[in-house]
Amino acid sequence: MGNFTKWLGAGLGFTLGGPIGAIIGFAVGSMLDGVGIKDFTSEQEDYKRATGRKERPKVKQTTAGDFEISLLILASIVIKADGKIDKTELDYVRLHFINLYGKQRANNAFKLFNGIIKKDVSTRQVCIQIREHMSHSSRLQLIHFLFGIAKADGNVTASEEDAIHKISGYLYINEADYNSIKAMFYNEVDSAYKILEISKDATDDEVKKAYRKMAKKYHPDRLQDVGDEHKKGAKEKFQSIQNAYESIKNERNMS
Repeated sequence: MGNFTKWLGAGLGFTLGGPIGAIIGFAVGSMLDGVGIKDFTSEQEDYKRATGRKERPKVKQTTAGDFEISLLILASIVIKADGKIDKTELDYVRLHFINLYGKQRANNAFKLFNGIIKKDVSTRQVCIQIREHMSHSSRLQLIHFLFGIAKADGNVTASEEDAIHKISGYLYINEADYNSIKAMFYNEVDSAYKILEISKDATDDEVKKAYRKMAKKYHPDRLQDVGDEHKKGAKEKFQSIQNAYESIKNERNMS
């Protein structure tokens, strides 16, 4: 129990409170009797004293742990959207966390996930808490990850897409950005154009301008506020932008 509470308590900021904190408390309570949010708060204070970290009054900073917990909770919403829990999707979540954090930290995260997925979650309340404390770039990365989960079994169902679209709206992701990320997971004729948020009748100059804009928007360096480990997940999204641009260049014989 000690290692688990230290992992969770030391890494969280804004997600220790509000509706997300309540979900965490429920998830842990379903695994460990007698353990609650107060245990994580205690571990967090011990961690701050040991590392010399001081928290500014009334400011809730976003941490790598906050991003991690947000992923788990939103992933549980998408996985349950079609009325069943698919093992392939669960395996995708586990593998993604191993790639991001290493096996030990990923195992801790998945223990928590197994508790979270048993809880009925208010999508709106969770997303409001996330968007109040997380940057736009980080919220875009969340949507990309959720599509990856939905596509893990080879097909994004209508209910899964509806769930991600609802989450996107609550996170204040506009339709152009949502459709851009969605197009990264569909092999359609005009996917490359959708990824760059332009139409097929765009001029070559407009294509180049769109690429520069999107490359800047999705550059992994924009995720520094939630830890270097999450840049790994951002690289796939950034590569999709580059691939879309190369596809259009080849189609048009652009220099």
